[in-house]
Amino acid sequence: MSRIEIENKINKFLLEDIELEEELLKPEATLKDDLKIDSLDYVDIAVMIENTFGFKIKPEDMKEVITLDDFYKFIENKLG
Repeated sequence: MSRIEIENKINKFLLEDIELEEELLKPEATLKDDLKIDSLDYVDIAVMIENTFGFKIKPEDMKEVITLDDFYKFIENKLG
């Protein structure tokens, strides 16, 4: 899966399920402060990752994921 496909799938999920505004989805946006992703959203994100990308994550896997770009890279690295 290409980086563009990963970004599109993640962005679609954030827009439709987390109900973020499209203009907030910038690579440098922080998940916690800029996008206001909370602990309940992280549960939804974990389910989305499993359903969309086919692998499970643990909360500690996301500790290094600060920005939206980090999130894209995390998925890209996990997919190999």
